[in-house]
Amino acid sequence: MSQFSQHNFKNQKALIRVDFNVPLDEHFNITDDTRMKSAILTIKKVLSDGGSVILMSHFGRPKNGPEGKFSLKHLLPHLQELLGDVKIAFADDCIGNDAQQKAHDLKPGEVLLLENLRFYKEEEKGDEAFAKKLSELGDIYVNDAFGTAHRAHASTAVIAKYFSADKKMFGLLMEAEVANAEKVMHKSEKPFLAIIGGAKVSDKILIIENLLERATDIIIGGGMAYTFMKAMGGKIGNSLCEDDRLDKASELLKKAEEKGVCIHLPADSIIADKFDAAANISGALSNDIPDGWMGLDIGEMACETFKGVIHHSKTILWNGPMGVFEMKNFQHGTKTIALAVAEATANGAFSLVGGGDSVAAVNEFDLADKVSYVSTGGGALLEYFEGKELPGIKAIRES
Repeated sequence: MSQFSQHNFKNQKALIRVDFNVPLDEHFNITDDTRMKSAILTIKKVLSDGGSVILMSHFGRPKNGPEGKFSLKHLLPHLQELLGDVKIAFADDCIGNDAQQKAHDLKPGEVLLLENLRFYKEEEKGDEAFAKKLSELGDIYVNDAFGTAHRAHASTAVIAKYFSADKKMFGLLMEAEVANAEKVMHKSEKPFLAIIGGAKVSDKILIIENLLERATDIIIGGGMAYTFMKAMGGKIGNSLCEDDRLDKASELLKKAEEKGVCIHLPADSIIADKFDAAANISGALSNDIPDGWMGLDIGEMACETFKGVIHHSKTILWNGPMGVFEMKNFQHGTKTIALAVAEATANGAFSLVGGGDSVAAVNEFDLADKVSYVSTGGGALLEYFEGKELPGIKAIRES
């Protein structure tokens, strides 16, 4: 049983770092509340024990102090909806008199939401004095913000030093994120497949290098596949390519061969004559794309091959789409992969999906509950799989 689950929060004020950095439309309506919903179990556990909750989060990227559009007060109505008849107060600052007074007055069973941490530059700078002021608001520090665990910010890493080992812990979401990531990275059942997509090789070099030490197979799709195709001497037309990464792509392919890791590139592609939803569409072998045309999705042969690899795997990590899936004409490949991962999961494989676009894909195709785990952390998950130590995790584990 985890430290958080075992702890009794009765009459204690839990200062919880959540990730409420949710997207809003122009009318301040939340368009995706996944991150808020993910924190609710942690909040409810504290309240049901008879404790109170002080929530702190960043929101957006305010440049010069407080800005109305980046105020967390826009999230209050939805937070109230998610928590039901719980009394929620709002502090118009995250430190200072208002925050201190409202935290002091908080009664068991009540929640206080602090204003945006990033209204202070000290948050991102990891300022110790700022972290200390935050720490004084609560009795216990709970980090439940995996999405920011890779940042050495005041509220995610520095603050933990002001709490003793028994007064700082991961929340339920953070525990689940860490456990699932560690299961894939250190306890994966073979064959272990990593599906890596997205536009740029440069974004994924470190994760591919680290996975070469662990994976059995690596599927490479999305725009980054064409840099590999060109590195192998293929004709890629006007497809996305990072010419300054061709040597690196060749080196990764060679390293994979030496380690016995099978790299799967898309045999064919859906091609278009421009980057546009209304473009003319055709098909071509991925290493023989005509001039003036670009690959925007994987083709049917690639779909069939990749499905076979997925169904053969026992552990699956998926990060990044196979094409420009936000355009209907180029989402077939990503949808095929999503369905195949769901089928493999139903047949006993363990699947972890992470990274904004992959998560968006499983949500769009209603498959989030058909995979083993959907991570809320994009950059944090990537850095974890690159083999980096995440400051937000380290701060809790160091007593």
